[in-house]
Amino acid sequence: MADPIAAPETEKRVIYSITEIMKFLPHRYPFLFVDRIIELEPEKRIVGLKNVTVNEQFFQGHFPGAPVMPGVLIIEAMAQVAGVLIYRDLPDREKKLIYFTGIENAKFRRPVVPGDQLRIEMELLNRRSNFGKMQGRATVDGKLVAEAIVLFAIADHPGYSGP
Repeated sequence: MADPIAAPETEKRVIYSITEIMKFLPHRYPFLFVDRIIELEPEKRIVGLKNVTVNEQFFQGHFPGAPVMPGVLIIEAMAQVAGVLIYRDLPDREKKLIYFTGIENAKFRRPVVPGDQLRIEMELLNRRSNFGKMQGRATVDGKLVAEAIVLFAIADHPGYSGP
């Protein structure tokens, strides 16, 4: 008999923990919206998780008594998961910033609330030099909650002062 408390097989795999993610992404609390990377195909696709808790700062005002994760932050979480894929193989990544430059075809299908776990799948559609486009979808318990195409640009970090 299977252990009813055991995590599903896809959730057991950890490609990058939060500690490793923070080595790639420049984001920090309260604006870091990815907790784990569970799948990765270099230069192709990535899957990350965001655990949504009632302790998120945005729930104080969105909405009192009926907390819902703002759609724009779901898109930001998608962009951050995509960022891990791009930063991962970026030479001199500490000298670069990846800017979120656009959104296409964003759709929100159902609310995301405290206790949900967002599963974010991002696929690289194209990349030319320092610009690219990724298609993504976010699900909770296998149900689609959001989808969008995000555009990005890679630029020199204006505050870099390393060696």
